[in-house]
Amino acid sequence: MLKDKKIILGISGSIAAYKAAFLIRLLIRKGAEVQVVITPAGKEFITPLTLSTLSRNPVISEFFSNRDGSWNSHVDLGLWADVMLIAPATASTIGKMSQGIADNMLITTYLSCKAPVVIAPAMDLDMFAHPATQQNLSRLRSFGHYIIEPGEGQLASNLEGKGRMEEPDRIVDWLENFFTSHNELQKKKILITAGPTYEKIDPVRFIGNYSSGRMGFALAETCARKGAEVTLITGPVSLSTEHPRIRRIHVESAREMCRAAMATFPHTDAAILCAAVADYRPETIATDKIKREGKAAMTLRLVANNDIAAMLGAIKREKQILAGFALETNEGIAQAERKLRKKNFDFIVLNSLCEPGAGFQVDTNKITLLDKKGEITVFPLKTKQEVAVDIVNKLQTLL
Repeated sequence: MLKDKKIILGISGSIAAYKAAFLIRLLIRKGAEVQVVITPAGKEFITPLTLSTLSRNPVISEFFSNRDGSWNSHVDLGLWADVMLIAPATASTIGKMSQGIADNMLITTYLSCKAPVVIAPAMDLDMFAHPATQQNLSRLRSFGHYIIEPGEGQLASNLEGKGRMEEPDRIVDWLENFFTSHNELQKKKILITAGPTYEKIDPVRFIGNYSSGRMGFALAETCARKGAEVTLITGPVSLSTEHPRIRRIHVESAREMCRAAMATFPHTDAAILCAAVADYRPETIATDKIKREGKAAMTLRLVANNDIAAMLGAIKREKQILAGFALETNEGIAQAERKLRKKNFDFIVLNSLCEPGAGFQVDTNKITLLDKKGEITVFPLKTKQEVAVDIVNKLQTLL
């Protein structure tokens, strides 16, 4: 799976930099093309000559290699790569990545990189366990990056603990598994809905909800990374998409989302309905701003919106997969099972506003998956990117 893959190997200033030599040799043997980008501190631990000889490419460290006006383009590198691997990643480099401190070629390349980013930390046990490091790693996970956890053992300080960079052969195994899994949805077309809907009251007011769209966008990115062509129908959110295989359709109201979903779904292999769609909308929309003068109260009459999930369930073909979400506050399992049957879902994702760290406007979620065969799987609290992987893995098994 690594044949002809283009890999940026970022090396930072750690004693574990010596492992990069073994890592490059293994990657080259697998048929990968490796471009090393090393920090100035990294060169104190392993020489560019060694790395260049093994990778068969000049090592990049500085923005300007010569004094003739030529320079190394971090943008071109970021577009070239299939994956960026930082191994070893020191606490300093992890902190700079987390905060976007672009003071060396490795970090500017990282900030320009469109490919998946994989991080293999290496540091002393207390540095790794420090809340600042753990917070930075959590932030990088929230960006959708992958962390290859360090191992335990004797460290450069002669202390024993967690902080050793994972061994090169295991990192290569991880990359092979990564590229294998990222082809599993190739040629599949997947519809995802995300975000809230806004139902206008007048030109300046609306009925809405607290959905940020993060869960749906994480699902879209995960499906696209696994090879799928994704149509993302999104309500009003302030999120961006990274992957070129994601086509966005912007809507505002439930009726607009319904029209877009009904037009798209027949041409897809699967759909995950993650949007928080308004059940009701105002019966009439005022053409001018409603004034409060002389009004002690105001009555707003609401009418039901179309049930998008039920409408898609009614037209679902035999081999299509349809999944939805159930956000509940009580009797979660019973409510999710009822919704699963009523909407003709193949599986449903249950989450609860009663669970700390789950729900709207947060970066984490705690879900339970229920399918129509009666299987129930409970997951611990995870980042929404990690939750997206669990949901898409379930989708893959059904497809």
